[in-house]
Amino acid sequence: MERRHFLKLSSATAVGIFFHRLTYGLPAQGAALLGQAGALPGQSPEMAPPDEVWVESGEDWFRLEARNATSFGIRDVEVMIKSGGVYVQSPSKELNGVRLKWNHHFPPGTLFLGDAFERSYGDLEWKHEPRGVKNPWYVVAYSDHASACFGVKTGASSICWWELGQDHLELTLDARSGGNGVMLGDRTLHMADMVTTHSHEGENAFATLHRFCGIMCEHPRLPKKPIYGINDWYFAYGNNNYDLIKNTTAMMAELVTSSDNRPFSVVDAGWGQYSPLDMGDGGWNEDFSKPNDKFKDMHKLGNDIKALGMRPGLWIRPLCGRHDEKASLIAPAIPGRDDPKNPVLDPTIPENLARIKVYFDTYHSWGYELVKHDYTTYDIFGRWGFQMLKDLTSSGWHFYDQRKTNAEIINTLYQTIRAGAGDSIYVIGCNTMSHLSAGVFEMCRIGDDTSGKEWDRTRKMGVNTLAFRLPQHNKFYAADGDCVGLTTDISWSRNKQWLQLLAGSGAPLFISAQPEAMGTEQKAAVKQAFAQAAQVQQIGEPLDWMGNPQPRKWKLNGSIVEFDWS
Repeated sequence: MERRHFLKLSSATAVGIFFHRLTYGLPAQGAALLGQAGALPGQSPEMAPPDEVWVESGEDWFRLEARNATSFGIRDVEVMIKSGGVYVQSPSKELNGVRLKWNHHFPPGTLFLGDAFERSYGDLEWKHEPRGVKNPWYVVAYSDHASACFGVKTGASSICWWELGQDHLELTLDARSGGNGVMLGDRTLHMADMVTTHSHEGENAFATLHRFCGIMCEHPRLPKKPIYGINDWYFAYGNNNYDLIKNTTAMMAELVTSSDNRPFSVVDAGWGQYSPLDMGDGGWNEDFSKPNDKFKDMHKLGNDIKALGMRPGLWIRPLCGRHDEKASLIAPAIPGRDDPKNPVLDPTIPENLARIKVYFDTYHSWGYELVKHDYTTYDIFGRWGFQMLKDLTSSGWHFYDQRKTNAEIINTLYQTIRAGAGDSIYVIGCNTMSHLSAGVFEMCRIGDDTSGKEWDRTRKMGVNTLAFRLPQHNKFYAADGDCVGLTTDISWSRNKQWLQLLAGSGAPLFISAQPEAMGTEQKAAVKQAFAQAAQVQQIGEPLDWMGNPQPRKWKLNGSIVEFDWS
């Protein structure tokens, strides 16, 4: 086999234009369009060897020399590409990352769509100008009714993004440990596995991306039945208590009609033991194995929720340290993670991971069936996803164990949570690295917070998030677009549309209902939405998403529905 298999250009075939010089082994259907010999049925194309390979160490990037068709190196640093897998050795130097570059010209007018490192922030859209834009994890290129997808498989050992220009495609694989390069020593790091596909005849971009998500995540961990229920955050905002949870659960349980798929009642932030330095801060509790005085007995509350006909769940922030924590257990102070009242645990220290395991042992003993864990990406990097523009985190620091990349550190943390939850507790990741959580957790909160106070925030975060990350639903995890904040602060005419979209999307539905906002009309609508969300449905599809970041026109269960998000 030659180093590269070039596909002959065909001006009549957009798929051929996309894949020329980038892939080989085009599936039989696409190959037939180009007059090529195709791969066997079920096989996927592979990325062709890159034209350039670079590594970053310290402040500098170094271009590697091609040693053969699959190996590139300089001195003792070597990058190897085998069947789409990217491997690197750097025994004597800190390694920041690897960059692969393919020379390729995209047709004028091509649209591009990328993903987000963790949650999205109302900022996903099809873009006309790709230069200078990081596309985390995967990117889709669309032109002339054809789509080409490039990505990495979920669970990678590096944090990856794609960048495009008029004449090239690049993949960067970040290998930092904290803000410094990783120290691999004699270890060979399997950074990621590259995958690619193209649209089939008659397949639109949404369907292609949905299928591609299945290629990136071969073994998703999914709920046994559709997930729906209630959550107190968007009317309580941490000012919750035992009686509020019990009374709200009783009110909403009366609207449940499914007898074989009961909803969840999730106790959100505000139940854990407070730090004496931050009393009353619902987003920071220093011990998640003990309730505060507002709740007293979480085991009893869980039993009360079950008796009312729902399944108990709760929220945690697992990397919270105690106010008097040993300094040896705390992550280094960096911008965004330097408040002495909020010490963050170093996730590379076994003692801290063992603490998280104890939390889940406690939840098992209390009888809880769902845990939503939050803030881990922020607590690791000191930044939100929308702040990861130039760099993922500030430079000049590392965790206790600098031998592991940030992705490996996150993977270990997630596997610790998974092992603690076992098979009897569903897990929702919120503020998680989505591509690393896929296949590990049953659910992912795919976007930033909606709101029970500001409709503009729900419209921005909720509608945009659901439209552009719904292709991941049931391919990576159950994609949670966040709650309907059903309160007196947001008009019912607006909220009922958000409720209708979530209930008909096939994705999880959670409602955060202020009792004062639940009139006769609202109760009837919630009852209908619960009944719908309890059943398996077709995945919803945004129909005008290529020109509208907050799509108004949707296909829900075979019907076209138009919304007014004003």
